Amino acid sequence: MTRAFVGLAVAVTVAVVTACVKPNPAASGPAVQTRAVMGFSDTPETVMGTLAAPPGRRFFARIRNGKMGGVVLLRNGWLTRSTAARVTSELQQAACMRGEPLLIAVDQEGGIVRRLAWAPPTEAPAEMSSAAEAQTQASDAATALRAAGIDVDFAPVADTPSSARSFLGTRAFSRSRPWNASMARAFVDGLQANGVAATAKHFPGLGLAGGDTDNGRIVIGSAAWKIRQGLLPFQSAVGAGVKLVMLSTAVYPKLDASKKPAAFSRKIVDGLLRKALGFEGVTVTDSLTAPAAERIPHAATRAMLAGSDLLVFGAESASERGYATLVADEAGSPRLRARLTQAAARIRALKAWLAAAGGPTCSG
Repeated sequence: MTRAFVGLAVAVTVAVVTACVKPNPAASGPAVQTRAVMGFSDTPETVMGTLAAPPGRRFFARIRNGKMGGVVLLRNGWLTRSTAARVTSELQQAACMRGEPLLIAVDQEGGIVRRLAWAPPTEAPAEMSSAAEAQTQASDAATALRAAGIDVDFAPVADTPSSARSFLGTRAFSRSRPWNASMARAFVDGLQANGVAATAKHFPGLGLAGGDTDNGRIVIGSAAWKIRQGLLPFQSAVGAGVKLVMLSTAVYPKLDASKKPAAFSRKIVDGLLRKALGFEGVTVTDSLTAPAAERIPHAATRAMLAGSDLLVFGAESASERGYATLVADEAGSPRLRARLTQAAARIRALKAWLAAAGGPTCSG
């Protein structure tokens, strides 16, 4: 992707150019020629489409019409080696018809959260015995993901469980903050040295959570100082240059008395993550179809205004509604338009980094 896309809006009269999806060095098969319409607005750049099965005509139309900036691949089992490479290639072909490649993301943590069952990490995070092993597992995962046309891994989990009974189980590296800091840094290094963007999650931490945010509204009522202790692995990942940080949908009343979930809290996103930890990359929400998020009116808009850059949904219908909400709300909100521009700039910078590392581009 070139910097020429930054700042172009839908209203621009565009030229039609010949483009191709350039595969990364690990991918096989020829580059695919297609026709690209230059020009892509800020709003769809911030929305991830949701794909839990092979894409149909409606999904491809949504991509070609510029209504999403990326795709998250959900559910285990359907993405075989050949299916994954074919599907991602077809998605990028459709994206280049509107002039800009997609981010394509999966949750590939290792262990029980492993969308590509045939790909590393071959061990759960809790089973990785050293930072060197974590880095090797992540490096091997990056090689497999790039070959499949995937450029963002929603991993590692940087949470530190306070109890052996935590719902996180083997998804967390351990119950030790210093150990997790070392392991998170190593995992980030292993992915990003091989051209896949890593994601530290779930900020500001689910180690103190009494349950899974996907299953209910989770309130973490612990003291602020105790929550801040759990930030060490996130700080380590930020120090390693992690490209994305995923924001939790749990509620942290001692961090934000408004009782907004973290992905909707400026105090947590801007105050804690941006200012205190110095993170400058892309913030991505945990699923906005989680119970605590789904109950919030205009959730996509409110998450964006709070500082969430990239919006993730657990179902494609919810992604469509999220995009429609942003389009409707931005018309009367200069503040929202400014936030969309800011978020899109960060996402395009991420796409530029991926392209420089050999990821897909749309070029004339």
